Amino acid sequence: MILLVLLASVLILVVTIFQYDEQTRDYNIQRFERKETISKETIELELKNKTSYPVNTENLPKIFQDRIYEISSINKLNITIYDLKGKLLKTSIGNVFEEVEIQPLPEEIVNELALNSNHRVLKNNEKNGISYQTSYTYINDPKFKRIGILEIQFTQDNSEIEYELKEFITRLGLVYLLMFFIAIALAYFLSSYITRSIQTISDKMKETRLNKINQKIILDNASTEIEVLVEAYNDMIDQLEESAVKLARIERENAWREMAKQVAHEIKNPLTPMRLTVQNFQRKFNPEDPKAGEKIADYSNTLIQQIDVMSSIASAFSDFAKMPKVKKERIEVVDVVKLALEIFSEKYIKYSFSENEIFANLDKTQLIRIVTNLVKNAIQACKNEENPIIDVELTTEKDNFKIVVSDNGIGIDDSVKELVFEPKFTTKSSGMGLGLPMIKNIIEAYQGTITFSSKKGIGTIFTVILPKE
Repeated sequence: MILLVLLASVLILVVTIFQYDEQTRDYNIQRFERKETISKETIELELKNKTSYPVNTENLPKIFQDRIYEISSINKLNITIYDLKGKLLKTSIGNVFEEVEIQPLPEEIVNELALNSNHRVLKNNEKNGISYQTSYTYINDPKFKRIGILEIQFTQDNSEIEYELKEFITRLGLVYLLMFFIAIALAYFLSSYITRSIQTISDKMKETRLNKINQKIILDNASTEIEVLVEAYNDMIDQLEESAVKLARIERENAWREMAKQVAHEIKNPLTPMRLTVQNFQRKFNPEDPKAGEKIADYSNTLIQQIDVMSSIASAFSDFAKMPKVKKERIEVVDVVKLALEIFSEKYIKYSFSENEIFANLDKTQLIRIVTNLVKNAIQACKNEENPIIDVELTTEKDNFKIVVSDNGIGIDDSVKELVFEPKFTTKSSGMGLGLPMIKNIIEAYQGTITFSSKKGIGTIFTVILPKE
């Protein structure tokens, strides 16, 4: 809006100045032509009826001895008479008692006048900042014979017109200045009105999430375009909610399907040796064998061992399926972590802490579970290392404490880093891949975080941050 008003103001100013120039030029030409016509008619009338001298070139100065000043004064222009070769005969410049030096008429003007079909030459000149219009025509006697050249010079005085132009431009400028400020005010209020609605829509879009209920936008007195945009957003929210419900159902179905496959696979592992043991017992058992009791004991131990494996599988899946209960008690973290590390006999596990006592409100059992799981993973990662190193570091950060478990093991490949906390994902030959997802659930239940960084062939660092309260 502002640009349009400014551009319109400049264009109108340019057009106005151009139009004034055109009108001034046309007016000066028409005014000069009128004065020229009247002057020539007066001179012709003087030659026809009023002079007693023979009308020829030599008598022109005598004929217009005084009359030339009268004609010049009446029409407010300068009149000069030359002979046919351009020699000065008489001029109205100056007065009767004053000698004025006038140069002869230039030869090119004499020739141009002779060659011009209209027998008229018009020149525009400027001298000392003053513009002149000058015309050259022939003076004819009553029988239309050429006896001289008439020069009529008119001084253009445009000061009044220029003053009017300045006054007009000043008034026009004031009007457009007022319009410019009005345009700025209108543009500001209109843009504020429009952007206020757009800002509301933008804020709502930033808050839009797939995993929560999103509020629709309700705007009063919005423009038609904004209403269309709001309606499109609200339709999108409806579709998003429908898609979220469908996606959640599909994810649940897939999760149960995958879990069922994993449970079936894990249960089949101990069932196979159990079946083979029973079949072998049926085929080879002899009640009269003196070692029958010993064989029955071995057979029973094998079955019990496989049953224990199946029981541990069931317990692991049961623990993972249950959300950890948030049980808080005041514990001393330094001693609890030390207690968790005592079950490991590896000499290369190092434990360091920044303070001798760190108190926090947590479940002691769950904290031990977190530490032992991370250390077990570190031991598995370092089992092929010649000089394995595992560092467990405990530090505090304001209202939190941090446990960092680092190793120099095989590391985690970049292609599988995103799957580390996924259930049933594991890089080991044994295990169900539930350890890290399980402790992640525990940590998040206590409003904590677990992150890791790893480089293939260099090692892995797991960082756990938990609040003290």
